[in-house]
Amino acid sequence: MPIAISSRFDFTCDQPTDIILQFEAAAIPEQRVLSTDTRINCADIARVAAHDGIGERVLFEATGKIEVGYEALVEVERLAPDISGLAQLSPHDLPGETLDYLLDSRYCPADRFQPFVEDEFGGTSGGARVQAIHDWIAQHFTYEQVSTTSTTALDSFVERRGICRDYAHVLITLARASTIPARYVSCFAPGVNPPDFHALAEVFLADDSTPGGGAWYIVDATRMADPAETVKIGVGRDAADVSFLTSFGASNFGDKTVTVTRRNA
Repeated sequence: MPIAISSRFDFTCDQPTDIILQFEAAAIPEQRVLSTDTRINCADIARVAAHDGIGERVLFEATGKIEVGYEALVEVERLAPDISGLAQLSPHDLPGETLDYLLDSRYCPADRFQPFVEDEFGGTSGGARVQAIHDWIAQHFTYEQVSTTSTTALDSFVERRGICRDYAHVLITLARASTIPARYVSCFAPGVNPPDFHALAEVFLADDSTPGGGAWYIVDATRMADPAETVKIGVGRDAADVSFLTSFGASNFGDKTVTVTRRNA
């Protein structure tokens, strides 16, 4: 079933300011962009590939009020197996491009959680460990807007509350502390409440269809997004890599609306 996406946002820069945007559905094998329309009231923009070749970043210099509009229709063709039975790959068997996702990053201090994951989830590994982490977060966290752009997974772990960004950071951190590569995913998904750009995690586990191989699997600790209906925008080590708006100077954010719906084929 195609996923229809519509988003609009605006911001103002009083002085010329460099901007990076990443807000469009990525054109990748697991999702086909059937139609797309992007509008930015800025004549001179550049596009560059984003992390791991998933999605694009839009770069430009902004002055005054910038208005962004985006519509797309995307067909998701992703396999979404039950990960609980999938095995974990040893670090020496991992593809090189996944190793960065074992390491600490700005919002995900995984090393500090190694004692906790062994105490709380000892006796599990691989997909069973990830499922246990998912269930622990769902049981112990409250979805509430309390975080800021400086909130880390450690802060959220102490507070036991946050929004999708924080849930994803905690799951990523606990997975990395368990020696499971995990990365941050910005996305669109129907059923997200309140409707907005969404965030979740992907973990790298064994791929049963390829002996010795592995694959990335979506895990949403908020339980709002269905992996089979999730439209990826981009991926990164944490939210710093995939913010929909990065400003290299002062900017004043205005309004934002995001609508994601299922559309009959």
